[in-house]
Amino acid sequence: MTALVILGIYLGLLVLLGALAGRLSRGTSADFQLASHSIGPVLLLMSLFGTTMTAFALVGSTAEAYRRGSAVYGLLAAGSGIVHSACFYFIGTRLWAWSRQHGYRTQIEFFRDRLQSRLVAAVLFPVLVGLVVPYLLVGVLGGGEVASQVTAGAFAPSGTFPGWFAASNHGLPRPLASAVICLVVLAYVFIGGMRGTTWANALQTLIFITLGLVTFLVVARGVGGGDSLWASLVTASAAVPPDKLGTAGVPKLVWFGYLLVPLSVGMFPHVFQHWLTARTAASFKLPIVGQPLCIAAVWAPCVLIGLWATTPAAGLPTGVRDNEILGLMVARHAGPVLSGLLAAGVLAAVMSSLDSQFLCLGTLFARDLVPGLTASGRLSERAAVRLSRGFIVAVVVATWLLSLVTPTGVFSLGVWCFSGFAALFPLVAAAVFWRRLSAPAAVAAIVTTAATWAGLFWHSGFGTAKGYAFPPLPGSDAALGLGLMGGLGHVLPPLPPVVLLVGLSTIVLVGVSLVTRPPDEATLERFFPRGGRGP
Repeated sequence: MTALVILGIYLGLLVLLGALAGRLSRGTSADFQLASHSIGPVLLLMSLFGTTMTAFALVGSTAEAYRRGSAVYGLLAAGSGIVHSACFYFIGTRLWAWSRQHGYRTQIEFFRDRLQSRLVAAVLFPVLVGLVVPYLLVGVLGGGEVASQVTAGAFAPSGTFPGWFAASNHGLPRPLASAVICLVVLAYVFIGGMRGTTWANALQTLIFITLGLVTFLVVARGVGGGDSLWASLVTASAAVPPDKLGTAGVPKLVWFGYLLVPLSVGMFPHVFQHWLTARTAASFKLPIVGQPLCIAAVWAPCVLIGLWATTPAAGLPTGVRDNEILGLMVARHAGPVLSGLLAAGVLAAVMSSLDSQFLCLGTLFARDLVPGLTASGRLSERAAVRLSRGFIVAVVVATWLLSLVTPTGVFSLGVWCFSGFAALFPLVAAAVFWRRLSAPAAVAAIVTTAATWAGLFWHSGFGTAKGYAFPPLPGSDAALGLGLMGGLGHVLPPLPPVVLLVGLSTIVLVGVSLVTRPPDEATLERFFPRGGRGP
């Protein structure tokens, strides 16, 4: 109950923060969606890092380290910092400059104007929304699972409470915890808009970095049991099974595939929206330098906790589910007060992504879909904000309902989601740097990505197959079920889905662009002036 009370106080503070931000609102859609372009370098770093660190980085990395070993740090964390910074510098700054010049608020507006095509916008909208929903599921599942584990025993086993609580070890049931998290995020997003989201992200980033370090130290003491911190670290790490250390069991194609996954940050619609909140181009300097350092500060402790969870001293029961590991480690090796604080830190990471994703979906709906369905093609400021909020509620309800039936682990679901966005990265890279990119090529690449991703996701059991690769090995049950396509295993080695997705997207994008007409010269001159300096 102590942990439950602490979590309740923390969630209440977030709503209060949103209310304070709402008092500064100018009442316009630009303020609700972009905080009137008023965010400086420190808040920009906090908001960008916070929105890219989700339950995938905390709950997922701990679970994957428990399952696969130390290689998970090299697979994602080591490359993510460099790739993210490169995307901020080469993609983010240019999109920010063009958006300030031409008044864009969403990716779709940029692509529609850059390629002079409404069809590109119509095709891209459902794909972006469809890929954001699994991203939302990562946060809803991960946050609910942690809250459920750390509140175990809060509700006495009596007839006063239904069997629903008993099924959650008399803690807060995961579906109920997920619903509360969604409602709190909705509250401060609705009240404070982008300014409230940015303030909340900054606070939550500080909280989960600080409490993540505390979690690491407490778990090290609990598992290692030494007289000093160093002795505890040595003892805990020495007990990790040898097969969980090193990278010898990871194929080179898997390494290459995981290096492609962080490219997804270049196409995240919520990251694009945070880029546009920057006050000046100079505001990007701190995020470019600070992002890799912050990623290392979060991932390294989580991976180590996952490794320590494999030791006998961790005391985890057999058959534990992936998403439960971090919550169980915190609950078993910290007191009730500290468990509540540490769980608040995990929820901070989860919610700092959910809020940005909620807001970006509402902005996409109000800016890119609804105006095209109206006679005038425009919405009033009040109507834009109202429709943004309405669409957010619809998506959140749908995501929560999906979370009730989703068996996939947080890490696996996150990788699938990021792989889809990574496959769209060639589109934004070509739009920023290649004059020859054509609208038909963009449409073909988007459709190819969506169809291939959906087919592979279905074939993998909706992300439940561990270490899934395609094409499957010849003669396997998976290959036999694919008919003629099952024979691809004789020609190609099994590839991580992201390699296949990025490869196909790039080939289609380049190939179709070379045989179709690019936008007219007047359009290209707006983005790539021959006689002047571009962004």
